[in-house]
Amino acid sequence: MTTPQPTTFGQQLFFSPEAGTWKALRPDVTGGADDVKRQQVLSEAAAAREELKAVLLSSLQMQHVVALAGSGTSLGEINGPSMWTLWDHCVNSNPDTGKDERKPTEQAKAVIAEIGYETAVEHENIEALLSRCDAYLQIKKSEQVEKFVSASKAVILKKCSAFLDGADDSKLASHRTFLHRLSRRRVRDSRMKLFTTNYDLCFEHAAGKQGLVLLDGFSFTQPRQFDPRFFLYDIVRRPSTGDEVGNPLEGVFHLYKLHGSVNWDQSSSGDIEIKTDPTPATACLIYPAKGKYQQSYVQPHLELISQYLAALREPNTCLIVSGFGFNDDHLSEPIVAAVRTNPHLRLIIVNPSADDLASRPKENNRYWDALYGLAKQGEDVWLINATFSEFAEMIPDLKSLTPAQRLTRDIKSLVKPT
Repeated sequence: MTTPQPTTFGQQLFFSPEAGTWKALRPDVTGGADDVKRQQVLSEAAAAREELKAVLLSSLQMQHVVALAGSGTSLGEINGPSMWTLWDHCVNSNPDTGKDERKPTEQAKAVIAEIGYETAVEHENIEALLSRCDAYLQIKKSEQVEKFVSASKAVILKKCSAFLDGADDSKLASHRTFLHRLSRRRVRDSRMKLFTTNYDLCFEHAAGKQGLVLLDGFSFTQPRQFDPRFFLYDIVRRPSTGDEVGNPLEGVFHLYKLHGSVNWDQSSSGDIEIKTDPTPATACLIYPAKGKYQQSYVQPHLELISQYLAALREPNTCLIVSGFGFNDDHLSEPIVAAVRTNPHLRLIIVNPSADDLASRPKENNRYWDALYGLAKQGEDVWLINATFSEFAEMIPDLKSLTPAQRLTRDIKSLVKPT
């Protein structure tokens, strides 16, 4: 019998590859420690916060800044659906009933029995269930299973779009802060690239609320149609003096929705357009299933995954990963490969359970083990134990410093104390 390990969920920590240790950012000093010990802990935490701030400042000033946002960025205050929530609404007859025992619908029970899904082994995992359904339908036609899959897709589409209806603007505060600070880079640097596996429109709404412009691969004309050429375009401000040369517009970033979006509709001709209410049959989504890898290699997802792979190969790149559990092989494998082969890549991983996930390789997937191992070897891999909203507040505001302060900061970074 193994001894349970203490959890650090909820604590703000970060792993420094330079020091090879976890450092507390906001330690709990309400215990019985004496004043001297308490002051020492607080001083170490203050130094850790300054170190992390310096790392983030230098990261945001790298030539390329890339972010990968997973489902964790849509949880929390905004209350987007978790994978468990999707299972609850697809399978059970009494979803959202607090602590009441869940009761599967007759349709779900029949399908689970027909395809041989073992809940005791696979647990209540909607991705695993739909994967089993897909595999079953490859070898045997079943109207019952087809109806369940279709109904589940309708539920997923609705749950991933409805939670933003009438949502208070304050619930997107973390998304707004995240985009605001990452998009305030020097205009001579490349545009920030945001890749996300989420179907929802959190980032689109957050950008619109503060006047940020996103380039998402869709045309600027109506109807808005997907065309990868639009990723090559940019927006400049043309001077009123009549000068031929324009200046890049501030607050512009690229958005790549790797698994599709709740407002993408694919017509019978193959054209993909922005629509407010696509049907489950026409919505251009990669629904939760193990077949994500194969589905990622058809358009438009092929173009998006190609952009993702190319971004990881760029020199002088900072990759920020938040709310992503490294459960998608087709996205996780390239990150590990990039850390090993791109000497100019800095990786920052943000997760409220980063410490636990990294320190328990036998209980978690191999990507956490590999990346934590590379961090301990001194590779430029930083792990931060924090939620998405906490991390958004940690990101320094590049324009909050005056030119004199920036010069002082740069000099201090070059001069080491004796």
